[in-house]
Amino acid sequence: MILAGALLVLLMAALGAPLFVVVLAAAMLGWFASDQNLAIIAVDLFRVADTPMLVALPLFTYAGYVLAESKTSQRLVALALSLFGWMPAGLAIVGFTACAFFTALTGASGVTIVALGALLVPALIQGGYSERFSLGLVTTSGSLGLLIVPSVPLILYGIVAQQMDVGDFALTDLFLAGLLPALLMIVLLSAWTVWTHRGGQIPKTVFTGHAVWDSLKAARWELPLPLIVLGGIYSGYFAISEAAAITAVYVTIAQVWLYREVAITDLPRLIREAMTMVGGIILILGVALAFTTYLVDAEVPQAVFEFTRKHVHSPTAFLMLLNIMLLVLGAMLDIYAALVIVVPLILPIAVGYGIDPVHLGIIFLANMQIGYFTPPIGMNLFIASYRFKKPITELYVASWPFMVVLLVALMLITYIPGISLWLVHWSRG
Repeated sequence: MILAGALLVLLMAALGAPLFVVVLAAAMLGWFASDQNLAIIAVDLFRVADTPMLVALPLFTYAGYVLAESKTSQRLVALALSLFGWMPAGLAIVGFTACAFFTALTGASGVTIVALGALLVPALIQGGYSERFSLGLVTTSGSLGLLIVPSVPLILYGIVAQQMDVGDFALTDLFLAGLLPALLMIVLLSAWTVWTHRGGQIPKTVFTGHAVWDSLKAARWELPLPLIVLGGIYSGYFAISEAAAITAVYVTIAQVWLYREVAITDLPRLIREAMTMVGGIILILGVALAFTTYLVDAEVPQAVFEFTRKHVHSPTAFLMLLNIMLLVLGAMLDIYAALVIVVPLILPIAVGYGIDPVHLGIIFLANMQIGYFTPPIGMNLFIASYRFKKPITELYVASWPFMVVLLVALMLITYIPGISLWLVHWSRG
């Protein structure tokens, strides 16, 4: 009977059943095989709902939807251009920077490609960059901001990790840990761009205080957002959930009444769309936690750790295998599904190898953001192909040089923990 149930679960997955249904069926089958009361699944669902950090997820998601509806993307590009356009390959650096921060604010790389692509690709081509380079930049940079607070995947990893018994773990540590790795990626991409366009005729914009002032004035209501989120949390004035609530209220006031770019009648639609996505995430999170609880009860992570330790003797080799696995998963799985399914399995194993859970989170998300444009089925490749009406194979060719640079950054982030943990240690004194 158990074998028949397992085959049925596999058949459901093969036929394309919703992810939460497959995971829930696997959890129910596991607990049934263990002769446990299935009410334990309801207990796990309540445990997710009772997580204090969970309230930050819908609030930050709603704020991201409102920002995506407004002209925030145009103001970010204008501000970045006024600050960095004078540098060698300044317009490309503008693209990297604007995409990273817009993705951090909206939490969705696909939205960044659609919203900023219409601005950046024509501007880059007009500025003297090749069409291939311009398409590759936008396709790959759409996921750069996943490591920057208030990125939704960053928060979700923290929520999942807090459900595991992995010692001292604070969500605020994760916020700090993502800053330097994200900066490293932008710097390496910028340096590579400058090198490949050396001696060319790529024009620069003239740096003027007037242009900077105009762009600062235009973005005056969005610029305080990082101060609200990070400054408020680290100054101790409010908790993360309170920062999320203040961010949601502030973004609403700024875009509806100050900028007047989002009609108040559009808010019910935006709330509905945002909460639909959040509801799906929470549902998957709840059933995945129930399945994880079964795996822990059955000592599956311990068995996997013992097997891994028997064949993989060093943390370095483990991290190398982990990167390969995550890159493959990133190209096949949605990032939210990967977070709630894979993290509970690999986190205890990584901790067993002495890897800091905060460092693991940055490694995980860095892999996932590269997986977004990893051939053959990276999500960003298909979004860019649809948005710019280009063959998917052309996007493969355009993206691979950027992917090589980001893989170098990934190796540095993976094997130099200080890149992720230096700010965390500094904040702890």
